[in-house]
Amino acid sequence: MLENLPLRTLEHGGLTVEGYSRAAVQSYFRVPELKLLFDCGGSPWDFMGTATVCVTHGHLDHMAALPAYVARRRMMKMDPPVVYVPAEIVENVEKLLRAWQRLDRGRMLCDVVGVEPGDEIELSREHLLTVYQTKHTVPSVGYLVWERKRKLRPDLQDLSQDEIRKIATSGEEVSVEVKTPLFGYTGDTAPPGLDDEPALYDAKILVTECSFFRPEHRREKIHKFGHIHLDDVLERAEEFRNERLCLGHFSTRYHDDQIRRICGKKLPGHLAERVELWF
Repeated sequence: MLENLPLRTLEHGGLTVEGYSRAAVQSYFRVPELKLLFDCGGSPWDFMGTATVCVTHGHLDHMAALPAYVARRRMMKMDPPVVYVPAEIVENVEKLLRAWQRLDRGRMLCDVVGVEPGDEIELSREHLLTVYQTKHTVPSVGYLVWERKRKLRPDLQDLSQDEIRKIATSGEEVSVEVKTPLFGYTGDTAPPGLDDEPALYDAKILVTECSFFRPEHRREKIHKFGHIHLDDVLERAEEFRNERLCLGHFSTRYHDDQIRRICGKKLPGHLAERVELWF
């Protein structure tokens, strides 16, 4: 593995989260077990082995490395990747790749797929990807991965195995699908990007932004530009039921020590023990 870009790793509950995020610099994440990338502001060398990218919006720090990622897969004779992007930007993303193809003189082979809030994408028998609305300065979406299991219908749970078997052999369905939010990713968003998708607060792992935390950075202005302040997180401290809450995309105005100190001071204990500061 070539460690050509900063990379942090979290392992929790059978999932591995790898990536990096800093506002106006670059954001990119991978969950290998789900075979998904989230945003492509940078492209660590071994990320090219993952064939599906979920792009939240078209800002450079979240998408600038897409041509490199696509070209590397072709260079290594891998299948063209699938790249999900907000539906409004499909045409411009395709134009970008065609322009880079002319510059590079190498074909940019990929399937650019536009997504909209409410879309559901089958990943496997066990996992479903849904798309929800976020609030930013450009067209943007977030992504939520659900774990799916089939369980016996509640109204049949008091029956014997023989009775259940008879119902099943008659052709009647005896199980129902149960969905559990597993991994949420918001990209850049103002608070409505969290509040309007309540299942995010129940995801086992949630990766979201917290671009600002100083009191002189006014929240109304931050929200206008599609971002979250630490005070927004504090106001929702009781809402976050996630086993791990990854806060990243901090402004470059802050040093790492400042982020650790202020967040360590302000986050309540029951939340702080589950928070990962991602920088």
